[in-house]
Amino acid sequence: MQIKRPLSPDLRANITRLKQMFGSSTDLYTKPVRVLGVDCCLCMFEGLSTLERLWVVMLAMLTESNYRPKSGDDLFQYIQHKTDLPLENTPVEDFDALRVQLTAGTTVILIDGCCKAAVLSTQNMQFRSVQEPSGEGNIRGSREGFTDLLRINLSLVRRLVRTTDLTVQILTAGERTKTEVAMLYDRTLAKPEFVAAVKKQLEKVRIPVLFDTGYLAPFLQRGSFSFFQEVGYTERPVTACAKICEGKIVVLVNGSPFAMVLPYFFNENFQSLDDYATKAYFASFVRVLKYGAFFMAVMLPGLFVSIAEYTPELFPPQLLYKVAAAETATPLPLFLEMVFVIVLLEIIREAGLRLPKPIGHSVSLVAALIVGDAATKAGILSTPVLIVAALTTISMFVIPSLYEPATVLRILFVLAGGLFGPFGILTLTFLMVLSICGMNSFGLPYTAPIVPFGKGALRDGILRFPWQKLAQKPFNVNDLPGGEEKYEPERTD
Repeated sequence: MQIKRPLSPDLRANITRLKQMFGSSTDLYTKPVRVLGVDCCLCMFEGLSTLERLWVVMLAMLTESNYRPKSGDDLFQYIQHKTDLPLENTPVEDFDALRVQLTAGTTVILIDGCCKAAVLSTQNMQFRSVQEPSGEGNIRGSREGFTDLLRINLSLVRRLVRTTDLTVQILTAGERTKTEVAMLYDRTLAKPEFVAAVKKQLEKVRIPVLFDTGYLAPFLQRGSFSFFQEVGYTERPVTACAKICEGKIVVLVNGSPFAMVLPYFFNENFQSLDDYATKAYFASFVRVLKYGAFFMAVMLPGLFVSIAEYTPELFPPQLLYKVAAAETATPLPLFLEMVFVIVLLEIIREAGLRLPKPIGHSVSLVAALIVGDAATKAGILSTPVLIVAALTTISMFVIPSLYEPATVLRILFVLAGGLFGPFGILTLTFLMVLSICGMNSFGLPYTAPIVPFGKGALRDGILRFPWQKLAQKPFNVNDLPGGEEKYEPERTD
C-alpha cells in the first residue's frame, strides 16, 4: 500500500515536490502570486484548465477584498468558506490527491504556511461532442451516444434516471494511467452482495493501462474458457439506463464510449431499442429472425460442406448437378475452399474497417466485384461456395454483438463437417449448446430466462409481449432462478 505524503506548510517545498512528481513537464503551469498579502502558487495543466476563467473569476474577486488574513491557514479558511469562488468541497491534503485534482482539470491553490490547498473548478478539457453511436443503429428512440469523458457520460445517465436511488461509485484502475472507473446501479434493485462483489473485483484489478471497458472483462468473468462473453456493451445511455432499471450494474471507464453491463444474458444479443418502440408482433418476428440468422451464420457453411461431401443425395437434383459441376472445375477440396472464402471475406472486412472510410468502401467494392468475379471465372472458386459464404456473412451483420464468436464457430463447423461429416456437425452443435447452457453470468444462468424456462422467456425473451403485459411486472434479474447464489468469480493466473 502506497503511503500518502501530506502537504508541507512550506510553499517552496510543495512546489519543488510537485515539479519532481511530474518531471518538470512543460504543460504544468505553476504561477507564484500574492493573494491578500500571502504567498501562494496557482497550479494547473495547460489544456485541461482555462487561464482566462482562472484570472477573471478568482483574482478579480480576491484582490478587491478588504480582508487581510493573519496566516496561511487563515487565508485558506477565508477562501474555502467565505468567498463565492467555484471551489470543490474537499480540499487537497496530500500529494496523491493533488495529482488527482490536477489531472482532472482543476486548479489547485497552494498557500504558504498551510498544509491544505484549495481546489478551484476551472476545467476546460476538450472532448468529442455527444453524437449518435455508429455501432448500434436504431430507427426509433434517443439519438444520444456516450462520449469519451466520464463526467459527461455520468450526466447523460443521471438526466434519464432522475431518482434518488441511482448510485454512482468512482474507483481507480491502471497502475500507469490511474483511470477513473464508475459503477452505476439502483441501490433498491441491485443486490448489495452483488454490488460488493463486483466492487471488490474492480479494486483487485492489476493492469498497467486502462483505456477501454473491455480491459476489465477478463477480471470480472469466470476463468473457464468460452466463446461467449458474460458481459455486454452498449454505446447508448438509454440502453444503459434500461439495464440499471432491471437491477444490473453498468461500468463506465474514462476515455471509453462503451458502457459494460453486468450481468449479461445470451438472449440480450438479439434485443434492440427498436423492439420496445414498435408493435409487439413485429418485434417478436424480428427477434425470431435474428435467432435464425445466428444459427444460419454459424452452421450453414458446415452443413453445406457436410451434405455435399457425405450425403449429396439430400440436395435437389438440379442443385446437386450445379454443385458437382462447379466443384469439378476448382482445384481445392470443398471444405478447404469454404474456409479459404471465409478467411478472404474476413480479410476484406478487416481492410475496410481499418483503412480511412473513403478508401475502405473502395476496398470492399473492388474485392467483392473484381476479385470475387475474377476468381469464379478463372475456376479458382466455385459460385455455390461464394453464395453460401456471402449469405452467412450478411447474416452475421444482423447480430453484431456476436460477430466474434460466430466467425470462429463457423470455421470450426466447416472443418467439422468437412472432416467428420454429419457426426462432426452434431457433435460440435452439442458442444456449443452445452457451453452456452453451462455458463453462469455472475451467479445467474447465461441462458436465462429461456433455460431454465420461465415466464420471462415468453414475455420478453424469444418473443415480446405488449407493453400492457410488460408493465404489470417489470423485469428484474433478482427474479431469475439462481439469483440467490453468491457471485464468486473464478480467477486463473
